[in-house]
Amino acid sequence: MSLTRNAEATAARTADSRWLELLARAGFIGYGIVHLLFGWLALQIAFGNSADDGDQSGALRTLAAQPMGNFLVVAIAVGMLAMAIWQALEAAVGHRAERGSDRRNERIVSGARTVIYLWLAWTAWKVFANANSDSASQQEELTARLMQSSGGRWLVGLAGLVLAGVGVGMVVYGARKKFLKRLKTGEMSVRTTQLARRLGMAGYISRGGAFAITGLLVVLAAVSYDPEKARGLDAALRILRDQSYGAILLTLIALGIAAFGVFCFLQSRYRKV
Repeated sequence: MSLTRNAEATAARTADSRWLELLARAGFIGYGIVHLLFGWLALQIAFGNSADDGDQSGALRTLAAQPMGNFLVVAIAVGMLAMAIWQALEAAVGHRAERGSDRRNERIVSGARTVIYLWLAWTAWKVFANANSDSASQQEELTARLMQSSGGRWLVGLAGLVLAGVGVGMVVYGARKKFLKRLKTGEMSVRTTQLARRLGMAGYISRGGAFAITGLLVVLAAVSYDPEKARGLDAALRILRDQSYGAILLTLIALGIAAFGVFCFLQSRYRKV
């Protein structure tokens, strides 16, 4: 027990590090930039003008092609890594203000965020290193390999259900404005609070809808034994565009994703870290 308490105390001290806090806040700025570019690519897909993947890897490649883009991509990778460490510590010993099942659920969510931030950090590094960071093709290839293994289709289908569930959870999280309890609302003006509420709701609901559609496509890929359907967010956005009124819906999602990018900038200042 003493070893466990010592480990928790060490983790808690690390979580309270001022440097980690500053890097995590910088990470939110990078996260916001990625989502603004992600929203722009989604908007291009809505009007049939996008030549790159409509996801985070496409956004990072777009950024890397700009002046000083590689420097910004590396900075985003460092910021994402800091956010991953922060959320890993939250998953391990954090959310002490919560009690019982609420704390357990928050720690699970922090664990999921850790994986997302690590994936973004790795993607950013691959973009900087000019490695293959086409996430849509990589996901299709991985799905094809899994389907060839025993029980692989079940595993792919389960992953799709989990992803769809995460998307639905984001929608509920945004609609119920649960993100507000993570902000220092006491330090915010009334107008800033209203802005954060609107941006957060639009952002989480839009991202959640995109993730839910992506998860359903992965499930369909498993059912129909068609890995080409499992190409991630890019495929989900393009399939949505091709439906009746799809361009309008995709435009709204793109604007919502961009709104989440602006919300990330507010989080860099007011998020409880």
